[in-house]
Amino acid sequence: MFGGLKNLASMASLMSQAGDIQGKVAEAKERIGRLEVEGTAGGDAVTVRMTGDFRVTSVVIHQWLVDSRNGELMEELMTAAMQQTIQKAKEAASKEMAEIAGGMNIPGLQDALTKMGMTS
Repeated sequence: MFGGLKNLASMASLMSQAGDIQGKVAEAKERIGRLEVEGTAGGDAVTVRMTGDFRVTSVVIHQWLVDSRNGELMEELMTAAMQQTIQKAKEAASKEMAEIAGGMNIPGLQDALTKMGMTS
């Protein structure tokens, strides 16, 4: 008889914890969206800025690169700067989400966050 009550209490606790986690995930997503990271390539010839949720906010190409009219070099440097910025955004988002998962022993939480693209 008391085993059923214990299971019910455990389930209620788990449901409460799930609501707390949902709120924390929403808060972290909001913080991630406000983060801004920057990547560069070619000795700052190309600079890319992006939010933690992967929205590009600016791309700056140094005038010497534009004047060089070297399209291949420009493509390579833009790609490298973008990749660096994406990596930094992933790391920043992962750090924010790790704060949520830290200290919570919930089976599958880390995997779920990874599948949602919130950690790496």
